Amino acid sequence: MYKTYFNWSSGKDASLALYKILEQKKYDVSTLLTTVNQDYGRVSMHGLREELLDQQAKSIGIPIEKIKLPAQVSMDLYNQVMKKSVMQLKEREYTHCVFGDIFLEDLRNYREDQLKKVGIAAVFPLWKKNTKDVLLESLNLGFKAITVCVNAKYLDETFCGRLLDHEFLNDLPNNVDPCGENGEFHTFVFDGPIFNHPINFKIGEKVLRGYEPSKEENDDCFVDNEDLSWDTSFWYCDLIPK
Repeated sequence: MYKTYFNWSSGKDASLALYKILEQKKYDVSTLLTTVNQDYGRVSMHGLREELLDQQAKSIGIPIEKIKLPAQVSMDLYNQVMKKSVMQLKEREYTHCVFGDIFLEDLRNYREDQLKKVGIAAVFPLWKKNTKDVLLESLNLGFKAITVCVNAKYLDETFCGRLLDHEFLNDLPNNVDPCGENGEFHTFVFDGPIFNHPINFKIGEKVLRGYEPSKEENDDCFVDNEDLSWDTSFWYCDLIPK
C-alpha cells in the first residue's frame, strides 16, 4: 500500500473522496492535512472552528496535521509554507496525496505541478464525475453535511447554515454547481460512513464578510481550493461545538 496523506477540507467532497480511497485498499491514508487560519483558529475558507475539525479527525480515526497560515497570505508565502510541509511529509516516506476536486483543471494542474517538485503523486477519486451524481451519492451513503460558507454573489443568507438534502439540491439556482465546485458554497460534514460517531454542534450566528481582491500580479493562488481574487463577499455560519 502507498503511504498517503489526505488534503482534508472538512467538507462533503473530501468526505466522499476519503470514503472511496479507503475502499480501494491501495492507499494507506495515515494523515489528514488541513490549512488553518492562524489568526482566527478556523479552517481556511470554510471558517470552521478548529475544535470541530479536531473532532472530525477523532471520529474518523485518522490523525490530523495543520498548516497554519495568516489571514492575509501571499502566493509566495503560501507556496513556501506548503512546499516545506510537503517536503517534511516526503521525508516521512509519504508518496501520495488525495484531493476531493472534481473538475477544476487549473487547480488540478497547480496541485500536480507543486507536488511533482517534491516527488509526491496526486490522486483524485472524484475526478470528472457528474457533480449532481456526486452529491446524490454522498446523500445516499448517509453523509450528513451543513453549509458553513456561501458565496454572496450566487446564494443569499438562507442557504447558509442549511443541511444538504434533496430539497437543498432542488432549491439551488441554475447557475450554481450542485457540489459548489466553483466556490459557490462550502460545507462541514458531521456524520457518515467514515465516522465512528456524529459530531455534535449547535448553529451560531451568521455573518457577511468581505475580502479585498488579490493585488498580486499573475496571481494563481488556489489557497484551500479557491482563487479568492474574483469574489469578495461570503456568508458564514458559525458552528459551535457541544
